[in-house]
Amino acid sequence: MSNPGWVDLQVNGHNGVYFSDPELAQDAFLSAAEQLLSAGTALFLPTVITSSPAVYSRNLALIARTVRAHGLEKEIPGVHLEGPFISNRPGAVGVHNPDWVLSPSAAAVRKLYDLSEGFLKLITLSADAADAESAIREARRLGIAVSIGHHLADAAEIRRAADAGAQALTHLGNGVPNEIDRHRNPIWAGLAEDRLSAMIITDGHHLPAEVIKVMIRCKGTERIIVVSDASPATGFKPGRYVVMGNDAILEPDGKLHNPRLRCLVGSASTLAACMTYLESLDLLDEKELRQVGRDNALALIGVSGT
Repeated sequence: MSNPGWVDLQVNGHNGVYFSDPELAQDAFLSAAEQLLSAGTALFLPTVITSSPAVYSRNLALIARTVRAHGLEKEIPGVHLEGPFISNRPGAVGVHNPDWVLSPSAAAVRKLYDLSEGFLKLITLSADAADAESAIREARRLGIAVSIGHHLADAAEIRRAADAGAQALTHLGNGVPNEIDRHRNPIWAGLAEDRLSAMIITDGHHLPAEVIKVMIRCKGTERIIVVSDASPATGFKPGRYVVMGNDAILEPDGKLHNPRLRCLVGSASTLAACMTYLESLDLLDEKELRQVGRDNALALIGVSGT
């Protein structure tokens, strides 16, 4: 498979650099971006997860100004905010700090947009929050793409989110408790909502091969977007690390997890590695791989491709 220039909408960090780090430095951000862009990713959204107000005030502007000062808008067209408008319930909150979760509102979305100096491209929020719909509408009014996830939303809540303008599902199959109702859960409900594209992590650890197959068959290649969910441990050797505030283990097979919380801590894979794994499943031809690894992502965030 040739690399058409993969597009990754969810990158938390790379090779020791964490985009939500309260001490993130401009040079470190540029170094991580350069390494990532040389590893087969042509365009990516640095992702800031649920963080303290101080991190949002500092890091969003730092990233925007660094990108613009170095003419990297084509490769880094904006930021993905994964939080703070997610569920704080165990399992749904994942490895995010529940103390920093906020309720979504139109005003809160505008505040973060202003802090980013207009550099927000994608936001993930929970569909089961009280004011989710007004937050979604405001984000779309500002030109921000909206994905829903890290929630325990039911089918009606997911349908209302789509009615309000939500377009996608964040890392479908993850960001939920290990044990859920076998029928009424946000995975089935998300798959059933035809208007929402499914972002999926195909690193070989977040989703079993058979689940990937079912999701592709259900959504069709036109509504699948592969993301890496790469953590700052991407590029590290196996071992024990503090990753995104978690005591995590990176196994020799590439699995990155927090054994205490019994959950994954993002991935340790680039999008190129995720696409290689997906190709190995022999589910898609080369044109379809390009669609799920590049074209659909560009369409979601409204960026033209070649």
